[in-house]
Amino acid sequence: MRKSVRSRRSVAGVLAVLGLGLLPAAPAAAEDFSVKTLHFATVVGPDDDVKCDVIGDLYRPASATRATPAPAILTTNGFGGSKNDQASFAKFYASQGYVVLSYSGLGFGGSGCKITLDDRDYDGKAGSQLVSFLGGGKAATDGTTVDYVKRDAQGADGVRRDADPRVGMLGGSYGGQIQFAIAGIDPRVDTIIPIITWNDLSYSLMPNNADTTRGVSSDTPGVTKVEWGALFSTLGIVDGVTALQNDPSRLLPCPNFEDRVCSALVQAGVTGAPSDAQIAFLRHASVVSFADRIRIPTMLVQGQGDTLFNLRESVATYDTLRKQGTPVKLVWQFGGHSGPAAKGEADLTKPDSSYEGRTFLDWFDHYLKDAPKAPSLDFTFFRDWVTYTGDATAAYGRAPAYPAVAAPEPLYLTGANGLTTDVAGVKDGAASLLTTAAGAPTSYTETSAIDQKQPVSDVPGTTARFETPPLGTDTDVVGVPSADLRLDAPVQSSPAGQVGAPTELALFFKLYDVAPDGGITLTHRVISPVRIANPGVPVHVDLPGLVHRFPKGHRIVLAVSGGDAAYRGNDVPGPVRILTSPSRPGVLKLPVVAEGRDYGKVVPAAVPATGTKACASRRRFTVHVRSALAGRVRSAVVTVDGRRVATLRGAARIRRGATVALRRVKAARVTVRIVATLTSGRKVTDTRRYNPCAGKR
Repeated sequence: MRKSVRSRRSVAGVLAVLGLGLLPAAPAAAEDFSVKTLHFATVVGPDDDVKCDVIGDLYRPASATRATPAPAILTTNGFGGSKNDQASFAKFYASQGYVVLSYSGLGFGGSGCKITLDDRDYDGKAGSQLVSFLGGGKAATDGTTVDYVKRDAQGADGVRRDADPRVGMLGGSYGGQIQFAIAGIDPRVDTIIPIITWNDLSYSLMPNNADTTRGVSSDTPGVTKVEWGALFSTLGIVDGVTALQNDPSRLLPCPNFEDRVCSALVQAGVTGAPSDAQIAFLRHASVVSFADRIRIPTMLVQGQGDTLFNLRESVATYDTLRKQGTPVKLVWQFGGHSGPAAKGEADLTKPDSSYEGRTFLDWFDHYLKDAPKAPSLDFTFFRDWVTYTGDATAAYGRAPAYPAVAAPEPLYLTGANGLTTDVAGVKDGAASLLTTAAGAPTSYTETSAIDQKQPVSDVPGTTARFETPPLGTDTDVVGVPSADLRLDAPVQSSPAGQVGAPTELALFFKLYDVAPDGGITLTHRVISPVRIANPGVPVHVDLPGLVHRFPKGHRIVLAVSGGDAAYRGNDVPGPVRILTSPSRPGVLKLPVVAEGRDYGKVVPAAVPATGTKACASRRRFTVHVRSALAGRVRSAVVTVDGRRVATLRGAARIRRGATVALRRVKAARVTVRIVATLTSGRKVTDTRRYNPCAGKR
């Protein structure tokens, strides 16, 4: 992995693998907006004594004026990226009448200061000052101000504030967590869509899927993701070197990172776990520590193909927000940091042909433009066993809320290697495995962010397996499985010379789908590392969240290994036994769903109306001012059923006309009205009616 990060070009390639470049190329259609690059002087830090220059691009639709203000969207990059990564998204939404400010996060893409991992005292405060700019309360360094963004009478907390814009946020990964950081300190933010981001960064980088105390957080230090940690260290340093001429201080003493980041990464890589102080630092930069402040409508989007920020993190955030009454929707998309999106899933610039594109636009139109139809607050998930063409909506299942099923189905450990549905048939048994010294790997599941094509493998004697007989029917699992079992393992002690090395037992839990020919599928290569403080008591393990069909004739296998190449495992070798008996059986619990009984087939709010495919091309057309008036028109306002869709000014713009997109229109006819202001000052109204499925009349 380290060899792949040698130049700026190779870093860009890694970012493409990570999925941090959020969107594809811009659509070819002409867009009626302007773009201006600006710099902002921000003051951040716990004591407000750190000055940072932030660079951003401001996209202004032609229709946004002081007299006709528009809502705004604030967005920023994923880790290692810049404001430019959001250009396609920004251009599309500007063409839809939104003011968009895309900026580079601290330490990236031309913005100053060091990387602080989206800490709200730094990144959060910087973003809050950009909210003030959108509200007209702050100027850019060149004096640019904004008076064309819609204002709110009060914030999310009910308090009236100056410079309160109508503003939402969207972004992925690092650009997802920043939304929590800003909204957590600034109630002027109205809605957020965080995509593939974390709940607790200490869990993300050093997970422990046993002994959890809240969400994904545990009191026992987790198991270090050495490959992901090395990759992010390299990407952050590369950005610092790029900015060396402008700000050489960013390279010392911790290259381009807040100083505590280096100590956490080094200790975790060498010993296998961070200190309590380092865990506290990482959690301070995570929504887990301030989720009670997030009260605005939130759409959480997490990737099934993601070994960095797995599905359990979204469940932890979702559960917290839902229990406190925050309006929240949960989406489990196919793509993530470890793999691309499915076809027709996440092209945010083509909402009429992309599930997420349509879902996000509907969300913003309701919460920022006051569109009357409210989005569904449900749980939707991509099913890769559903065939479809084009738009991925048909592949999405829907449940009213997470979890999709209330009662998981149990499979009981029996003997030394079996799983059975019959608890009365459980036999005494013990499966054995060995752990190795110095974190040496005994299994291969992936090369994080680089490769998931090599076959999954386990060194003989280092993995215990419990498997079902061949399945008699397709078995669909949606959610987070769990395992409860008993272990027999010696208490470990720190190896000589390793101060601070964890002594707890580290194990790696996996769910294999084994075909009749013995081929192994590990869904999206996601596993559950655990560090067990006391192996003498029963252990509860949360397995990887997944959406997967185990086909008829295949076997479900619970595998437990003593090491993995992507992680820093045990420091001390030793034997481990997994015990089961009729009186105290181990149990694997699977959230098995039955289509149509446990959840709906598709998401009703997002599916195009039946029969629209044949006339889709006639739902987008251009209206022009009548030629008899064109030479005398100073400006024109175009509305559809009373909703403003465009403002035309200037001879060239008036000649081009206005593009009308009849999304989500179910009426048999719509009314398009053009109110033209002539050079004489007189207003002329031209009313036309269109049938969405039959073209204009």
